[in-house]
Amino acid sequence: MKRILFTAIICAAAAGVFAQNTTTTTVTKSVTTDTKGDTIQVKTDTIKTKRKGFKFTLGKGEDTQSVSVNRRDTIKEHSKAPGFSWGLTFSRFDLGLATLVDNGSFNLSPQNNFLRYRSWKSSNVGFDVIQAGYRFNSSFRIYVSGGFDWTHFRLREDITIQQDGPDDALRYTNDPINYSKNRFTSSYFRIPLTFDWRSKVDDDGDRFHISGGPMIGILYNGRVKQISDENGKEKFNNDYHFTKLRYGLTARVGHGGFGMYAKYYFNDMFDTAQQQGLNNLSFGFMVGF
Repeated sequence: MKRILFTAIICAAAAGVFAQNTTTTTVTKSVTTDTKGDTIQVKTDTIKTKRKGFKFTLGKGEDTQSVSVNRRDTIKEHSKAPGFSWGLTFSRFDLGLATLVDNGSFNLSPQNNFLRYRSWKSSNVGFDVIQAGYRFNSSFRIYVSGGFDWTHFRLREDITIQQDGPDDALRYTNDPINYSKNRFTSSYFRIPLTFDWRSKVDDDGDRFHISGGPMIGILYNGRVKQISDENGKEKFNNDYHFTKLRYGLTARVGHGGFGMYAKYYFNDMFDTAQQQGLNNLSFGFMVGF
């Protein structure tokens, strides 16, 4: 997981960095004087400084484009014809907070109180790696993408969620151990369908984005990770009754390559009867539209 996140952050940083190529202005003077000391000729040569932007392209189709921005030049925008596009991508890198919503309330009900979590240490991380879409014009496009999404809850209680058991409720044990970390994680393949409105390019070569749409997730793993003095670091993988297929909505807004996002899933987080009405809400910052 950490290796994937480090690779993702490096790719995001590389895609957003702008290089500049600058030449130094030099002045050469040639002075000739006569026997009286008067100046006869002065020559001056000047090399002008110019800045260039970094280019990055990946993908196929009409929407594939490279952008080079020189902040000293005038930005010109050309209208784009409709067309399909597809390809690999690294975009919509999400990093935010994860929250549980229990039957419309942010306070957990008594039957779910064992899932009490540390709000500022519970997180959501995700990004897209493939995308296909259709651009109607320069301002509006629609695309479907695929990627990965992790939700981590840092549990407050010294408990261990059980891997096996009946489908009526999540089972857990109270442990006589003080866990320095007790993390409960769900991992999903995410498939969002996004409607994206983009403004015209501004003087800096950036756009304002408003986008969103439905999204589904397919469970591929659940995990309990615990760290304690008694047992060291332990990891247990299981589905932990996480719902196999989740569905919800996502919304994004931002400028240039940065923005904010929110995700809410309509169906229950678990497929157990006791946890009915327990949903997942995530929100935070994102990089890469």
